[in-house]
Amino acid sequence: MKKVKVAFVGLGGRGKGLLQLVLEHMPIAQVSAVCDLYEDRVTEARQMVTEKQGSTPFATQDFRVLLERDDVDCIVSPSSWGAHSQIALECMRAGKPVGVEVGGAHSVEECFELVRTYEQTKTPVMLLENCCYGQEELTVLNMIKKGAFGEIVHCEGGYRHDLRDEVALGHVNRHYRLDQYLNRNGELYPTHELGPIAKYLNINRGNRMLTLTSMASKSAGIREWIRTRRGEDFENAQAFFAQGDVVATCIKCAHGQTIVLTHDTSLPRPYSRANLVQGTKGIWSEEKHGIYLDGSAESYEWGESYRDISEYYDAYLHPLWKNYDAVGGHGGIDYLVLQAFFEAVRDHTPMPIDVYDMAAWMSITPLSEQSVAMGSMPVAIPDFTNGRWCRREPYHRGRFCLEDVCEETFDSRDGKSE
Repeated sequence: MKKVKVAFVGLGGRGKGLLQLVLEHMPIAQVSAVCDLYEDRVTEARQMVTEKQGSTPFATQDFRVLLERDDVDCIVSPSSWGAHSQIALECMRAGKPVGVEVGGAHSVEECFELVRTYEQTKTPVMLLENCCYGQEELTVLNMIKKGAFGEIVHCEGGYRHDLRDEVALGHVNRHYRLDQYLNRNGELYPTHELGPIAKYLNINRGNRMLTLTSMASKSAGIREWIRTRRGEDFENAQAFFAQGDVVATCIKCAHGQTIVLTHDTSLPRPYSRANLVQGTKGIWSEEKHGIYLDGSAESYEWGESYRDISEYYDAYLHPLWKNYDAVGGHGGIDYLVLQAFFEAVRDHTPMPIDVYDMAAWMSITPLSEQSVAMGSMPVAIPDFTNGRWCRREPYHRGRFCLEDVCEETFDSRDGKSE
């Protein structure tokens, strides 16, 4: 099997974790180069690759050098938010397929530039949204495609994650979130929840998001955390954080469905993405790990009638989770999203999360900022397909397809041997 020669650009906590996953569990890829702005990260990554792979990768602090190298088939970029789009743009212009880690865009123009550059170069780019490949999310996708929930009417999701320490210690740990929270106010991290929802609702393929309205609460949580845990003299103890502690965003779709997203990372709470899908025949609640289908119980009381989603796995578990030994970070979804990217690069097939998905999902961040700034006025969501969402070219039917569940593409050897 041909190995994909990959360069890693961005070797902070996220990049280091993905690099280790590739080295230990993904024989499809060979790490040929590593890059980061910080010399110590480059040195550490180079040593890691040498020890685990048995070959020493090229190392640099300037990713542009990689774009001219013959030993780089593609680039994985788990860099900071501010660098995602610029790296993707330059990779596309150089003809290097690129997988980009998630985060919100800084402007709508940034999203349009990604689309224009792809359409000019035809160089593949994929947003590495791992949550699209979650076991529960893919089970629900399978149920939706098989009609178990009926007609889908409403979806919810959130990034609900206590990140007070990560934000407050951003400069100490060289982490990007701090500057974002000091200066921006909106749905800063939409794709973990929106990615699966967009695939459920056929966004960009027969449907699209039309408008959004966002509202932000006051900002108090991070400043309180700094004062309580680090003291009044610590950096930003007296600062004003623009980012509201809780931001709610409501989206209306062309075919009438509604979506509610919640960004909630600055107050004490357990982790949750709070995904929910509601249709004419039933409901899924990720927080309850449960499903209720109409007629499945005598009582209509939620507490008495929902069933654990695992009870539906025999009938609806996605074949990816039957055929792949998903390992590594976040319960295996990091492995699956990277495998999807590497196989598309190797086989020259379309990316399952393409540039139009990337632009639409990331645009929610600057659009929500606009809505919050205007007192929660509705804001139009651009059509990055330029009308082609009504009748897109056929999607690629493959194991990692998110438009449908392509059971015919699996056999007993798939995944287990890789």
